[in-house]
Amino acid sequence: MLTKTASPTTITLWNGREIPRLGMGCWAIGGPFFAGETPLGWGEVDDDESVEAINRAIALGIRFFDTASNYGAGHSEEVLGRAIGNRDDIIVATKFGFATDPETKQAIGAFADEAFIRRSVETSLRRLKRDRLDLLQFHLNDFPLEQSDAVFDTLEALRAEGKIDAFGWSTDFPDRAARHAGRAGFVSVQHTMNVFEPVPEMIAVVEQKGLISINRGPLAMGLLTGKFTADKAVGAKDVRGAALSWMVYFKDGRMAPEFAARLDAVRDLLTSGGRTLTQGALAWLWARSPRTFPIPGFRTVAQVEENAGALEKGPLSADVMAGIDAALGHP
Repeated sequence: MLTKTASPTTITLWNGREIPRLGMGCWAIGGPFFAGETPLGWGEVDDDESVEAINRAIALGIRFFDTASNYGAGHSEEVLGRAIGNRDDIIVATKFGFATDPETKQAIGAFADEAFIRRSVETSLRRLKRDRLDLLQFHLNDFPLEQSDAVFDTLEALRAEGKIDAFGWSTDFPDRAARHAGRAGFVSVQHTMNVFEPVPEMIAVVEQKGLISINRGPLAMGLLTGKFTADKAVGAKDVRGAALSWMVYFKDGRMAPEFAARLDAVRDLLTSGGRTLTQGALAWLWARSPRTFPIPGFRTVAQVEENAGALEKGPLSADVMAGIDAALGHP
C-alpha cells in the first residue's frame, strides 16, 4: 500500500515504487461529452496540445496519470495511450462504471456487473495501449455497500489474472472506502478534497487502513487557481455551467459567491513562501496528511508547469495551516 518516505513530496506506492506526490487528472483532456444536452466535459480541447502537456509533465518528473473510461466518451484514454503507451515507468490509473457512446459522445448509463467490468477493462487496455492496468477504480460513488462485494470480487479475479495490478474505489463515502480495505490489491480511495473540504472522516479511514488518498478536485474545479472573477463565465460545453446537484463551486457557470468569500479569506496564507494560489492549494493537501496524493487537472503546458512547480516548495507550514483552519472554521 503506502508508506511514509523521507521526503514530504514523494510517495511509495503499493508496488514499492517511489514517485513524486503529485499526479495529473485527465478529465479535461477528454474533450466534450454529454448526458442529453447537459455537458459532462470541460469544453473543446486540442489533442496535440494535450500530448505536449503530458510529455512536459513527464519531463518534470510526474509519473502518475488518472483518467476514466467515460471521460470524453473514451477520448481521454485514447490521448493518454497516444502520449504514454506501454511505458513501464508511468503509472496509469483509470475507472469503470459509466458507459458512454464514443460516436455520439453521449452517456448511456451506469453498470457494475461482471460482464460489463470485463468489457470495460479490455476497452481501457486497448485505448491506453497497455498490457495491464496499474490501478483500476470503481467509479460509482454511492453504489450500495452490500452490492459492492460482487464488484470487488471481480476486481480480485482480474488482478489474479494479471489484467490489473491494483484497485480502489472513487467515492466520497468513508464507509465505502473502508468496506474493501482489507482485500489484497485494494490500495486507494479517490475522493473530493481541497482546502474548502478537508473531509476529516475520510482521512481518518485512509490513515487507519493505510490507503492512498487520491484527491480529486484539489483546486475546487479551478476556483483555487484564482483565475475566476464574479463576472467570468465558463464555456457552453463546460460541466461547470451545468445544473448538477454536486456542482457547488460554480453556479450558472460562474464562481459561487460563498466560495469567492472563502477564497479571499485564505488567499494570502495560500500564497505564502512565493507560491501561486494553485501551488498553495496543493501544498495544503500535502500538509493535511502524509497519505494525500492530489491529481489536479490540466489542458496546457503552462498549467502542468505551475502544478509541478508546487513540488519544489513542499507542504505548507504548521503555522500557515493553523491560520487557514481558523479562517475557514475547520475543526
